[in-house]
Amino acid sequence: MSGVAGDGRTAPASARRRTGVRGNTLAFWLFVGPFAIGLAVFVYLPIGWSALLSFFDAYNTVTPSTFVGLDNYVDMLTEGPFLRSLGTFSLFALFIVPLTFVLSLALALLVNQVGFARTFFRSVFFLPTACSYVVAALIWKLSIFNGVRYGLANTVLGWFGADSIAWTGSTNPPWYWLVLVTLRLWLQLGFYMILFIAGLQRIPQHLYEAAWIDGASPGWQTFRHVTLPQLRTTSVAVLLLTLIAAYQAFDEFYNVLGTADGYPPFARPPLVYLYYSALGSGGQDFGHGSAGAVLLALLIALVTLLQGKVFGFTRRED
Repeated sequence: MSGVAGDGRTAPASARRRTGVRGNTLAFWLFVGPFAIGLAVFVYLPIGWSALLSFFDAYNTVTPSTFVGLDNYVDMLTEGPFLRSLGTFSLFALFIVPLTFVLSLALALLVNQVGFARTFFRSVFFLPTACSYVVAALIWKLSIFNGVRYGLANTVLGWFGADSIAWTGSTNPPWYWLVLVTLRLWLQLGFYMILFIAGLQRIPQHLYEAAWIDGASPGWQTFRHVTLPQLRTTSVAVLLLTLIAAYQAFDEFYNVLGTADGYPPFARPPLVYLYYSALGSGGQDFGHGSAGAVLLALLIALVTLLQGKVFGFTRRED
């Protein structure tokens, strides 16, 4: 019988509680311990070591050699490719974030209103999210926008009598931006659509009924005064995630633009520039690469906090 000692006496409740706490603690660390160790070794330790390297002159080695203080940060913040890439990709974020927000919300509204095969349409739009960025970039570059006459995009242009375009070439105008933007939209719209659908399903139906009683017509008025305010938390989360993803772009740019020297420096996102700085053929400059990584992380954190403050991420929905 539970709580009974060997001589028939009942064990004290405090002893049973201590035994239960020890058992729960052991089970907790058995499940969480391996993950916590992996997180510390493969995430936090490299982050800390990178921050340490940013204060040293480290070429072709990950071991700190000569202490240079803030010189690496000053070099990265001086007018050059890193700042130009940050400026251009700030404009890219201003474009891709609202476009992703609007299109994913529109898809969520359409799919949520479908009366049949709703699960099928969710799966169809969400499926690209499971595709690798590298694979999708190669499909976009070698099949859809390959620049030859019989590529898919140029075939469509040929139907209207337009000339073929070298989509991924270093041309003026820079058509490769269209390739990169459409690729990013195709890969991420389905994920944010699911987030909006989850938010739509949390809206109480009686709010719509009350709006209709007050004279709001189904459509724009209901969306503006009921749906959009109730999606405030979801909307801010989507904006934050898309903004962070825009500054962390790497795979599609690296695989679409490659290593061609004809592209201007600002055509490469900050992560690609840092990759070439730390691991490029010109020398493994881990000091400047680490300083740029720290600056980029601080910039993302600052913009995220400001955006959350402006849009009221911590406020509860009405």
